[in-house]
Amino acid sequence: MASIPGNQKATHSENSQGKKSQHAEEAIFYMNCRAAYLSVLKSSLENIKSKEQLSLVLQQAGRNPSRRTINKYWTSQTTSLNFDDFCAILKKEKPATKNELLEAFGKIDTDKAGYIFHDELYKILTTRGDKMTWEEVTSITKQADFNCSGKLDYNKFCELYLSTREQCCKAARDRLEVDPRLRQQQFGNQTENSSEGIPVPVSKASPRISRKSNHKLANGDSRAPSRPSSAQTGKASSSTTVTVGASSSSRNTKLIIEPDTMKEWQCVQSKGCFYLEEDGEIISHKYRLHLPQRSAVCITIKPLNIAQAEGKSCRWLSVDTALFILKENETQENLQLVSFTELQHKEMFGWRGELGSGVYWLLPFTTGCRLRKVKTQIPGEAKLVGRDEDGELALTKEFRAALLDIFETIDLDGNGLLSLEEYNFFELRTSGEKCDQEAWAVCKENFEMKKNELTRQGFMDLNLMEANDRDGDPRDLWVTLLSLGYNKALEMTEACPFVIDICAERCKARMKAVSLEAGGSQLSRAVCRSVVNKGEAKVLDGSENIIIHTYKSGSRISSVIENKSENKVIIHVNNEKSKNCLNSRGLTVFAVEVAPKSMMVSQHVMPLKEQEEWIYSCVHSLVG
Repeated sequence: MASIPGNQKATHSENSQGKKSQHAEEAIFYMNCRAAYLSVLKSSLENIKSKEQLSLVLQQAGRNPSRRTINKYWTSQTTSLNFDDFCAILKKEKPATKNELLEAFGKIDTDKAGYIFHDELYKILTTRGDKMTWEEVTSITKQADFNCSGKLDYNKFCELYLSTREQCCKAARDRLEVDPRLRQQQFGNQTENSSEGIPVPVSKASPRISRKSNHKLANGDSRAPSRPSSAQTGKASSSTTVTVGASSSSRNTKLIIEPDTMKEWQCVQSKGCFYLEEDGEIISHKYRLHLPQRSAVCITIKPLNIAQAEGKSCRWLSVDTALFILKENETQENLQLVSFTELQHKEMFGWRGELGSGVYWLLPFTTGCRLRKVKTQIPGEAKLVGRDEDGELALTKEFRAALLDIFETIDLDGNGLLSLEEYNFFELRTSGEKCDQEAWAVCKENFEMKKNELTRQGFMDLNLMEANDRDGDPRDLWVTLLSLGYNKALEMTEACPFVIDICAERCKARMKAVSLEAGGSQLSRAVCRSVVNKGEAKVLDGSENIIIHTYKSGSRISSVIENKSENKVIIHVNNEKSKNCLNSRGLTVFAVEVAPKSMMVSQHVMPLKEQEEWIYSCVHSLVG
């Protein structure tokens, strides 16, 4: 056998060591998650049921959550959070480092004396930010370890805080170690959405379930057996390989989605947008659709192509989009999945079929494979405000171009004007508050409007007024831009505007955007149902109650884990043999915990480069 050259050996060894290190870090992370969770709750399948429990379990994981942090994850609509949600929160809420703590105290201690007077501490902690009570501050100043003569030694405080945090985490791990039953379950799980496992309905065995290791998934796509190196002998496992040719996902299906016979149909349109939150969650507009009578219908969604300034890229045009169509029955909570946009032509996804009269909900969806946090080096911050020839403040050409694009995005009905309803979606996104009728009347007095709707020029003047109010300070303007997905180079990198078209043969549909929020359990349930209903199912070898559903739709592959057993299971997922792929979790190897009698999304996968062949090769194996 030919020997491997020395430098190749070194590279191979480094790669192998890197993968081992990554796996070790993931295992430690999940062990810490489980240790903290089980310090407060009896089982990792038991849900967090209150803000107080959430705060306690985060403290056990070495976090010190503020009320603002707790309120971010426990909103007025939250009734419970599961172990998946907890793992996701820990990934987002990193523990503060000593340098960060010292830097925060240093902003108060302007003289760099190393201590802060108690009077100053009381004033700051009870009046600013996430305000503390007088009693809470007193509990800090009474500690002798870092207080003396009415002063707080914040260096000692930070040291004690960090050591206490580590002791808390260690105590949680120690409790896990002494329980052999818990020690065997070292894998945790991570999901892209805050959702519980979707309950599995009782049904007969599906004829689509296959125990064979080699069968066709779709035209041009094949599955082949692949024995994973990570699958231990005797462990239940299942491998799936799908090879997709270059650009095969963009075959010409336009005439199938929108045939010539549709030219006489009545159509309505609405725009919307996916926004990427700071913690990686994706929110979007949701829509209510009313059909006055039964009709053949065509529904499409695609990224909105906005004319960008020269040199600016439209990164969002490659983001995948989909619409899930749900029928409203007696209540909004009782929604039934009808279908989803599974046909693809280039960047457009569509569905054609017949819908009965009534009310439907349209839930936009993107996998998150291409709309995600990306760290890029930006050479310099774009200038937003300058001075004109008369010395008056003026918006720069680049900022005006960005504002016109923003106007185009938030003008949902595309009539060139902003209604109060459309403007309030903008306000909710950028400031978290709504503009009431009285404030809108003030806008009408000061900015150009037509038919009680704000014009493009009025929108520009509104932003100029904000710049004048801050005497040219652009910080508030940047808050608006960043919340709308722009970076400091005025490129939209963390948002994806889209457009929805609905055409009906026998009537005119009515469509209205009703909220701007995360998809929630309704969307998670719809995604799982669609994959189970349409995809290929494969039983995990050696475990007949665990089924892996895999579905290819256009340029997407989605997999769902269905657990029909009476016990929760932990499934290890390995994508190391995939090539030219992006997945929704951002991890090559991870683990998913699935509750009894439920199902959960394992991952969504897309090609990294659509012009090249891509191979989805995934091994699901049972842990424990």
